[in-house]
Amino acid sequence: MTSESPKRHPITKVEPEPNILPAAYSLLRDFVFYISVEKGMAENSVRSYERDLRDFLEYLQTPVETITHAHVVEYLTLLNEAGLISSSLARKRAAIHQFFRFLEDNDIPHNTDFDKVPSIRVGKRLPDYLDVETMLGFLDGLSMGSSLEVRNKLMMETLYATGMRISELLNLTLHSLNRLERIFLVHGKGDKQRYVPYVDSLEPLFDLYLNVHRPAILKHKRSDFLFLNTRGDQLSRQGFWKILRQEALKANIKQEFTPHTFRHSFATHLLEAGVNLRVVQTLLGHASLNTTQIYTHVNTGYLKESHRMYHPRS
Repeated sequence: MTSESPKRHPITKVEPEPNILPAAYSLLRDFVFYISVEKGMAENSVRSYERDLRDFLEYLQTPVETITHAHVVEYLTLLNEAGLISSSLARKRAAIHQFFRFLEDNDIPHNTDFDKVPSIRVGKRLPDYLDVETMLGFLDGLSMGSSLEVRNKLMMETLYATGMRISELLNLTLHSLNRLERIFLVHGKGDKQRYVPYVDSLEPLFDLYLNVHRPAILKHKRSDFLFLNTRGDQLSRQGFWKILRQEALKANIKQEFTPHTFRHSFATHLLEAGVNLRVVQTLLGHASLNTTQIYTHVNTGYLKESHRMYHPRS
């Protein structure tokens, strides 16, 4: 390692900031190149980190080599007192921390000991879900008088039966469906593929939709997408949201009900039924078990009742 900054690259797109010291701005450009190209960070994350660090350097107006942990604590305290939510505060801390790790990795002089910067606790927001009775009541109450209503019911039954994301559902094609094996080939985040089974009770709906109602929606067009809009094209996320809002109003569901509610309900109900956490992780397509574990904290009432029923001292 040398004490020189890493070479900059023309793809770095940080705009000049007149309120940042020139040397600090130069390091900011190097940092953006580092996290985007060398670390391969997603573009949205790169832009967030860039913005967070730019705000920090603009606030301090201090040469980078003179910044200490006290400056970082002062800045984060100010943001906290201004009412910034903990998740945003934690992201800003992470961006600043990443910047000083970048300086360390490249032997660029600095005077910041990040071990002295307190970590920020972020309370996990528990996912919204419907209990089993409410979910089944909602699905059983869906009308099937028209081709579009049959399509709507099949989409929502599929979301609850598989736990797939709404984007995954709307990207399904006829080739994604293997009715012999009762599975979908799902293309998830990062273009990762996984097989997701569905329940046998969906088969009559598939017969009805594929043989009668999908051709009626498609008319004389051709499309490989499984779920179509009224023009015979791929249904959009906005289109599904509109359908779901209308059906939730009809069912008089008062709590928040989004496309992701099906996924959260799917995971919660399986875990409540005793399905292994790693099985649920695989079905959901989570890369990390930590992501799935949030569902183990959802229904505390169920946990308490199970504890009461099965503990030897109860």
